[in-house]
Amino acid sequence: MNIIKYPISTEKSIRLMEAENKIVFVVDRKANKPEIKKAVEDMFKVKIIKVNTHITQDGEKKAYIRLDDETPAIDIATQLGLM
Repeated sequence: MNIIKYPISTEKSIRLMEAENKIVFVVDRKANKPEIKKAVEDMFKVKIIKVNTHITQDGEKKAYIRLDDETPAIDIATQLGLM
């Protein structure tokens, strides 16, 4: 099962990156928070503080991932080609 589908690069998600050190992904609807946390930690070798999830009206599940202060979310966005 591929947990992380793709990152989101809206104005709101970029504002979250800059202000709160969060990065937003669309994830598999069946994935739970610990699975999402492990997948992102393994993929980017980062420390994660918190994972919040939200299911949109379209039925997509978004994960708001708060990174450790040592790892700027902007760095990961750059790796993904969002910035």
